[in-house]
Amino acid sequence: QLQLVESGGGLVQPGGSLRLSCIASGYTLDYYAIGWFRQAPGKEREGVSCISTSDGTTYYADSVKGRFTISKDNSKNTVYLQMNSLKPEDTAVYYCAADLGLTVQTLCVGAPGYEYDAWGQGTQVTVSS
Repeated sequence: QLQLVESGGGLVQPGGSLRLSCIASGYTLDYYAIGWFRQAPGKEREGVSCISTSDGTTYYADSVKGRFTISKDNSKNTVYLQMNSLKPEDTAVYYCAADLGLTVQTLCVGAPGYEYDAWGQGTQVTVSS
């Protein structure tokens, strides 16, 4: 069974940076679509950025384009999210999720009623002065 564990969250001032990591175990990430999602209190979960572990295709939500970068290290079974120029509105719990059968865009945009193969437990990111 694929398991995902996130790390790297924390408290950062506006304009600062953080790098989140999502480490997979149980299966190798080859051929998966894997991505980062976030949920702030009182808001719906949104897909932030997703990547294909096979060809590197990426997707970014408009709200993070130019500030966040997703990357992968297949040898470490790990996906990263580099977050720069952080804003208070980026505050949320960040989760990673993966699925073998979805495209990168579908994973991030959402597939109503579809259950992804795996979710992590989440890591809190707080952007505040």
